[in-house]
Amino acid sequence: MRLDKFLKNSRIIKRRTIAKEACEGGRVEVNGKAAKPGTEIKVGDRIKITFGTSELLVEARELTESCKKQDSENMYIVIGNDDQ
Repeated sequence: MRLDKFLKNSRIIKRRTIAKEACEGGRVEVNGKAAKPGTEIKVGDRIKITFGTSELLVEARELTESCKKQDSENMYIVIGNDDQ
């Protein structure tokens, strides 16, 4: 699954265009490497997203093409949350 689609489907980022812009702006890493919107995500990949001064580190658990809001939280597990 594409990274921008995963971020949108999991509801980590609300819109796919915003997810795409975050990736293009260098604010998203997959397994420690800068990621483009089209980067393929696999189960077990670690994704780090920078939101201003805070960072969110998650691990992909499920890759679902479409899901309901209550099921979207099953797509990932939060490993680290650095709110400042």
